[in-house]
Amino acid sequence: MARALFDPERGYYTRHIRTVGTRGDFSTSTTLSPCLGGAAAAWLKSESRIQPHVRHVIEVGAGDGSLMQVVRQSLGWWTRRRFTFHIVESSPVLREQQQKNLGNKVRWHTDIESALAHAQGHAFIYHNELLDAFPATLVQWNAQERCWQEVWVPESLHPLHLDAAHFSALRHTAFPDRQRCELHPSIRDWLRNWTPRWNSGAMLTIDYGEDFPQLYHRRPHGTLRAYLLHQRLTGVDVYANPGRQDITADINFTDYRVWLSELGIEQTSRVTLAEFLRPQGAPAQLLDPDGAGTAFKCLVHRRTACAS
Repeated sequence: MARALFDPERGYYTRHIRTVGTRGDFSTSTTLSPCLGGAAAAWLKSESRIQPHVRHVIEVGAGDGSLMQVVRQSLGWWTRRRFTFHIVESSPVLREQQQKNLGNKVRWHTDIESALAHAQGHAFIYHNELLDAFPATLVQWNAQERCWQEVWVPESLHPLHLDAAHFSALRHTAFPDRQRCELHPSIRDWLRNWTPRWNSGAMLTIDYGEDFPQLYHRRPHGTLRAYLLHQRLTGVDVYANPGRQDITADINFTDYRVWLSELGIEQTSRVTLAEFLRPQGAPAQLLDPDGAGTAFKCLVHRRTACAS
């Protein structure tokens, strides 16, 4: 999955993604309505009152730049001038689109460590549908042998070499035979790499997922799927067109919360996308209780001092 998405020569995000929105393979809540930008700006204003010394804003994985554009506009001229804005983007294709939309109003970085260095470790961070783009490890429960096995491509089962202490699914033994789950050691590694450089601020995470084990309720095949020209592909179709379609999986927010807590960063709020957007007068499509309104969660983590 990592190669299909991020290979320097043939990866989907590095070479083949067209754009995000109606002309791309998938849309995000940002491309459907400007309300998310308004809500993120309101969040920044609120956090700034708590930590007024923080003067840098970092968006990680900014798509075509439209979210950053709306956030800046929604802050207003007086508040906007207090901040220096940064985008962390590893995709050359998307970075080019962002630069066309934002010009010289933003500083670009290829990794969050670089952005935090410019901010001297004090920053407000936000990301929308970033975590779901991280490579996942697909596992399957073997009820007869009472163990989890890794699913390889072409499809075959192999011994799994991951520490169960770090993944709630691997400690769960009540699933029926052949239940599939996705693990994200890539997200855990990412957090462990950059959070020691983060001294203060807050982070807003917007993504689809759920706590464990509710995440896999009535989902015996897991959540792994692909998107090509707005078509949702599952099963063996996920393996088709490597490097030319998006591949994604829902986020286990139980693990995400624990990983950040282990790093000294505590969660301060968790609401659905509908609850986050309702004050902005969002369209019904984003408030739908049977759709994006509850499928997406908005989590806030805050760091007021560097953990010892």
